[in-house]
Amino acid sequence: MAVSESNSVLKHAKKLREIWNGFRPARVLLTANNYRVFDHLTKPRSVRTISKRLDINFRATEIFLDALTGMGLLKKKDNRYSNSPLSSRFLVSSLPYYQGDILRHADNLYKNWSGLDEVIKTGMPYHIAHSRDAFIKGMHNLASLRAREIIRLIGLRGVKTALDLGGGPGTYSIEMAKKAVHVTLFDRPETIEIAKKIIKSKIKNQKSNISFIAGDFLFDKIGNGYDLIFISQALHSISEKDNICLLRKCKNALNKGGRIIIQEAYLSEDRTYPLQSALSSVNMLINTFEGRCYSHDELKGWLLKIRLKDIKERVIDDSVLISGRLP
Repeated sequence: MAVSESNSVLKHAKKLREIWNGFRPARVLLTANNYRVFDHLTKPRSVRTISKRLDINFRATEIFLDALTGMGLLKKKDNRYSNSPLSSRFLVSSLPYYQGDILRHADNLYKNWSGLDEVIKTGMPYHIAHSRDAFIKGMHNLASLRAREIIRLIGLRGVKTALDLGGGPGTYSIEMAKKAVHVTLFDRPETIEIAKKIIKSKIKNQKSNISFIAGDFLFDKIGNGYDLIFISQALHSISEKDNICLLRKCKNALNKGGRIIIQEAYLSEDRTYPLQSALSSVNMLINTFEGRCYSHDELKGWLLKIRLKDIKERVIDDSVLISGRLP
């Protein structure tokens, strides 16, 4: 084998190894989060101290902390460990941009993904692990990183009433309410209970202009008289047919000149790029009966199908905002 061919083989084999090896750092991070390792490393501590605090095996603790250090999540000096800047900002439970709840949800997804072989054969979900608390609070973790900017980009001029449809933890409802918009948060009853607690913790010592409707948005009434209906990261959980029916229901709930705005993961027309969105479709295959990620062209096409006007698209990092207006 020529040297150039050998180098090419090694390069491509390394790429393949990176793919199949990808579960290892993910599993280490999820386990560290489960044990709240980062809450205990806001200052440098020894292996023995962490082992005793978490009631875990000494040998395992040392190996585990070294791996976290290698991943860039911890710092190690004089055999004492502490959080790296990344962990300090996102993995300490008392801080505002904490992402530990979405990691708890990811831990459940990890278990469900283990059934992918069976899912591919049957086309049926493999949904063995789920925590609504982790899922809804995890959605708040993610939305809290961008909600203020998304609402700014949407623009609320002339908006007096809004519906946050499938609004989960209410993160976007909070940002709209701060702008003096009366917001109705619609979601399932068990989700509403979690959202109320989150909203109460974020809007203190003042009356909130957020109201609630509990139900299933495919079958129950969603109210009416809205200047804006915001649907964030909800459409990928249901089928194309159900999405079109839902969007028609939303159109009928709008005031004249009102808007529907969809936020979803950006996915190319051929549904292969970016990779994370293509993998999110696999996640929907595993966890739902009919969901998948939809391309930006599909989302725009649905708004055209229900005869909204002024269709606009805006890509923001890994997501896309699609909007349409009722004439």
